[in-house]
Amino acid sequence: MNDADAMTFVGKVALVTGAGRGIGRAIALAFAERGADVAVCSRTLGDVETVASEIRALGRRSAAIRCDVSDEDQVRRMAERVAADLGPVDILVNNAGALKVVPLLETSAADFDRLVAVNLRGVFLCCKAFAPAMVARRSGVIINIASNAGKKPYFHQGAYTASKFGVVGLTKVLAWELQEHNVRVAALCPGGVNTRLVAEARPGFDASEWMRPEDIAPAVVFIASLPPHVAVDEMVIRRFAAGVE
Repeated sequence: MNDADAMTFVGKVALVTGAGRGIGRAIALAFAERGADVAVCSRTLGDVETVASEIRALGRRSAAIRCDVSDEDQVRRMAERVAADLGPVDILVNNAGALKVVPLLETSAADFDRLVAVNLRGVFLCCKAFAPAMVARRSGVIINIASNAGKKPYFHQGAYTASKFGVVGLTKVLAWELQEHNVRVAALCPGGVNTRLVAEARPGFDASEWMRPEDIAPAVVFIASLPPHVAVDEMVIRRFAAGVE
């Protein structure tokens, strides 16, 4: 048994956004495997209903919610639903994201707005919806899935890079503001992960040697499992390969 297997979240409630597939699904299942009850949301209800069924098969409670995280009313209703079905959220993982690979000057204003709305505004709205209850309980962990694109520029990913830089900055400010309330906030910045999101945005690109969603979940579990007197502000994960930074 490795350290990650020993981590337990029995009695805890987690919410993972963008959990219908890819990284979000892997994170949701990792928490359920370690005892947490897990709410999952995405814009496609069928996807998260399948994940919720997998969580229940592990003996944990779950709630599958259709939610566009860029819509404030939908996020508010999601918070009410999770509280009613599962109870207060102890761990919030803001994973929902969108990607567009195109030269910046060819990026439409609509596409730019969409990426910022999902990747950055969505994080803001979910933090606004769930952090106050954590502050009131003086307990909670928020993990925002940013990207290596939030640390350095990526060719033909101007809107995505801008949104992920924003996530890193927002995370650092929120971590500072919530520290006195005993709520920890961290940014996780993965490099290339082989997901359907990437495949759809970059058709024909060979991502076979990239990381898998299951490679990212243990890092999220680790951050959430740290003792109360320990915090991770930011974690960068990359492929362990020659020439990769």
